[in-house]
Amino acid sequence: MLGQQLVNGVLLGATYALFALGFTLMFGVLRVINLTYGFYFSAGAFMALALTRQLGWPIWAALPVAALGSGLVAVALDWLLLTRLRRINAPELASLMVTLGAVLALYSAMTSILGPDIRRLPPELIGSEALVIAGLRVTQAQLLILAATAVLVGGLLALMRGTRLGLAIRAMAERPDAAGLMGIDTARAAALVSFISGALAGAGGVLIGLNFNAIHPYMGETMMLRGFVVIIVGGLGDIRGALIAGLLLGVVEVLTAGYVASNLKDAVAFAILVLVLWTRPSGLFGRAVTRRA
Repeated sequence: MLGQQLVNGVLLGATYALFALGFTLMFGVLRVINLTYGFYFSAGAFMALALTRQLGWPIWAALPVAALGSGLVAVALDWLLLTRLRRINAPELASLMVTLGAVLALYSAMTSILGPDIRRLPPELIGSEALVIAGLRVTQAQLLILAATAVLVGGLLALMRGTRLGLAIRAMAERPDAAGLMGIDTARAAALVSFISGALAGAGGVLIGLNFNAIHPYMGETMMLRGFVVIIVGGLGDIRGALIAGLLLGVVEVLTAGYVASNLKDAVAFAILVLVLWTRPSGLFGRAVTRRA
């Protein structure tokens, strides 16, 4: 029983990690807590729903297209809402308030157009039979979640660590002004970061929708708490920390639901957030920042 719960927790945590990776990348490079990020999660799930239900696409084709579509939405919203704020070096509170108003408007518009009802992906989209490995039951949807997360995380790490573009993004994360003086196109790098972050959020929305077979406009809002927990526990802007913290959060939630009470999952996530802020504000893998007057 415990082994099965741990497997379920790791697979759920993989989706949390995927969602939080884009969130922490956006914060680490652009230095902004973009609250529209949860909307990209919902948008990706609804794009996959339309592609599979109305056009009959298989999930392996709908997933990358929905992720790309969410990335383009993220670029458009970043250009519309945040480009001018970056240009005038507005304080972080300004971007927080702008994205807060924007996400409320976006959720309201999506609910007005699509309705608040829960939608479900076609039942024939993926097989319901499960594989039994060493006595542990793993569904095909869970295997897809694990494979997609591994590919996307591996691709992100390869981009960040093995390409000149990744080097430019890391330079911008460290010193954006100095990066611009060294000839890096910071506007292009910001757009790329927004695209990658939106694509990761959209892919996470598809995978969560597939795992729980429940898609609705406000599904991204409920994921934002998990996103905040993961990036704070892992360390703001730390990709490795976000990956590990996401997996840990998934395991803790599943164990809480299995051995305590399922309605305490959100409370446990919030308790973890508060404890980390009390004991290690920079996160498990984050670096403390010293501010000079």
